[in-house]
Amino acid sequence: MESANEELRELTLLENIENDPDVNQSTLATQLGVAVGTVNWHLKRLIAKGYVKVKRAERKKLRYIITPEGIALRARLAVDYVERSFSLYRRTRQRVREFLTEVKNAGYDRIRILGKGDVVDICRLTCLEQGIEVVTDKDVPALHVDGFKVTLQLDEKQ
Repeated sequence: MESANEELRELTLLENIENDPDVNQSTLATQLGVAVGTVNWHLKRLIAKGYVKVKRAERKKLRYIITPEGIALRARLAVDYVERSFSLYRRTRQRVREFLTEVKNAGYDRIRILGKGDVVDICRLTCLEQGIEVVTDKDVPALHVDGFKVTLQLDEKQ
């Protein structure tokens, strides 16, 4: 079974190839933020499984063509990605709601959010929905966001 990262890479590869069949491995590597060897490995797998065909366009230039099976794979990978994203979104909102219940039970109606990224936005939205004001004061509880992980610091000692 492939990891979510591998599936996301293959989805991105298929989308980029579909948008530009003349794209080269170096450009794909830059777009994915991985080494050219990683792109090569994924492309060889996609070709071996019949999802992509390769044709020589010029002497040193290759053209990648997504097969009908590759289009079906891209669609499945896209649906899987959206489902995982919504699942993460729902789990994060539930966890933050539980933290906010603790915050309210401790007598607070304000909170700080520390961190960056999309998960911070999910936390902020959940706070607004629950009637908790988001502030920068240091004397209120804090939600710490580190990647996808959210933790609650209820008092200064933690």
